[in-house]
Amino acid sequence: LQDQFDNLDKHTQWGIDFLEKYAKFVKERIEIEQNYAKQLRNLVKKYCPKRSPKDEEPRFTSCIAFFNILNELNDYAGQREVVAEEMGHRVYGELMRYSHDLKTERKMHLQEGRKAQQYLDMCWKQMDNSKKKFERECREAEKAQQSYERLDNDTNATKADVEKAKQQLNLRTHMADENKNEYAAQLQNFNGEQHKHYYIVIPQIYKQLQEMDERRTIKLSECYKGFADSERKVIPIISKCLEGMILAAKSVDEHRDSQLVIDCFKSGFEPPGDFPFEDYSQNIYRTISDGTISTPKQEGMRIDTKTTVGKAKGKLWLFGKKPKPQSPPLTPTSLYTSSTPNGSQYPIFSIEPVHYCMSDIKTGKPRIPSFRSLKRGLVSWYFCLQGPALEDFSHLPPEQRRKKLQQRIDELNRELQKETDQKDALIKMKDVYEKNPQMGDPSSLQPKLTETMSNMDRLRMEIHKNEAWLSEVEGKVAARSDRRHSSDINHLVTQGRESPEGSYTDDANQEVRGPPQQHAHPNEFDDEFEDDDPLPAIGHCKAIYPFDGHNEGTLAMKEGEILYIIEEDKGDGWTRARRHNGEEGYVPTSYIDVTLEKNSKGA
Repeated sequence: LQDQFDNLDKHTQWGIDFLEKYAKFVKERIEIEQNYAKQLRNLVKKYCPKRSPKDEEPRFTSCIAFFNILNELNDYAGQREVVAEEMGHRVYGELMRYSHDLKTERKMHLQEGRKAQQYLDMCWKQMDNSKKKFERECREAEKAQQSYERLDNDTNATKADVEKAKQQLNLRTHMADENKNEYAAQLQNFNGEQHKHYYIVIPQIYKQLQEMDERRTIKLSECYKGFADSERKVIPIISKCLEGMILAAKSVDEHRDSQLVIDCFKSGFEPPGDFPFEDYSQNIYRTISDGTISTPKQEGMRIDTKTTVGKAKGKLWLFGKKPKPQSPPLTPTSLYTSSTPNGSQYPIFSIEPVHYCMSDIKTGKPRIPSFRSLKRGLVSWYFCLQGPALEDFSHLPPEQRRKKLQQRIDELNRELQKETDQKDALIKMKDVYEKNPQMGDPSSLQPKLTETMSNMDRLRMEIHKNEAWLSEVEGKVAARSDRRHSSDINHLVTQGRESPEGSYTDDANQEVRGPPQQHAHPNEFDDEFEDDDPLPAIGHCKAIYPFDGHNEGTLAMKEGEILYIIEEDKGDGWTRARRHNGEEGYVPTSYIDVTLEKNSKGA
């Protein structure tokens, strides 16, 4: 390889270029890992829930599992960043440092080789110059010898010319001998330097280049291994991340999610009751069974609350209230009590069948309870849009209102506990100051102690108020449940015996009839525009606070005023009430003290 210096120069340069090429590959891989980790983190940030501490959205197991998966994915992105950092420090950085050192070492070895080659070339030139000089002097000595021999053989030449030619011959011969000796010395020196160059200097330089190239190859091998180790080190943590995702997927519980939906949207409203069967043909059957319409017959009927409370009061008119003259007082001819299958006792009046039938046919109209419910729902919806949520959460359904009140009571209890702990700490500090005045002035703690006591009183009042609202809600839910159960029993017992305007039984002696309605309407055409009969009173209430009732559909009231309850609060915070003069409207449930009858149907 003594004559392959240039090829070795090219090979070592190729090795360094390959090293830098691999370093560039590692750099691009690092950029890919960094970008991948960044995109994963951005993806996690995009889909992570952005909730404030006040958020109360239901925590479904599917949502929790997805959030856990996002957390695991975020950890996975962190491991990709660890891979990139490890590759950058252990592989790319090491390659760049070694490449710089390799270039410096290669440059030094090549310079040494070039210097050795230049020194050998210089020795060769010196030897060649001495050789050429020796050759020239030999030719000059030969010419001087030929000139001397020609003069020596010439008889005409003088002795001085011969002697001069002889001296010139001796001079040239002496110079040729000197150049011969110098040429021999230079030749010997060149041969020695050439042997040293090709057997000692150049092999040593080539050996150094070989070692350098082998170290480069070893370094590449180490970097290849480090490249793989950087990935292998994070595999256990990545496996844990994947296991966490699998556990999150297994934690999804569809039954629990369904229960959360039920708890979240449970309103507490009772389902609507069954529509009663209104038998308009009973009067016809009863008239046929009487045999003659002129024969008076004693019949009894229960006093209908709609007659005693509603008929005597004002009715809802199409364009407002229509004043009606009250019916004449009832004058029963005979009074007795009759028992129904459910055990209730009712007063019975005697009336004429024909009068009752004609009055019943005249005034009987199909009732559509859904109109009233629709109106009530629209009014409640209207008030819900009037302003922010009420303090007692009366704008919410009963079940949601109960949850909100319970949460507020828990928060107030926690605040009260904090204030109590602070008061105890202040009292202890005050005692310490009183025992050791040098530590502080006890009177300086009195304002803070007073403020704490005031806060505790305020919190107790708030807790008491919210507990009262909670008891009210829980009592209404329980009463509504009991009343629905009682209503279902009564419906099963009395099914098929009630008519729209009264009650009757299969036995003629047990028939319950109501008094005839004395209609004093100035114009029968007006009846076509009247609303259905007013609702019966199911209890009474007393106004605790005054209410202005400026909004449409509300009823103004004064503090202490007594009103009839005709429709309970259905969970929206409003109760329908009626004054003694028949005026109806909605009042806030939290503004009144409600007293319901034990049996609202016969109230």
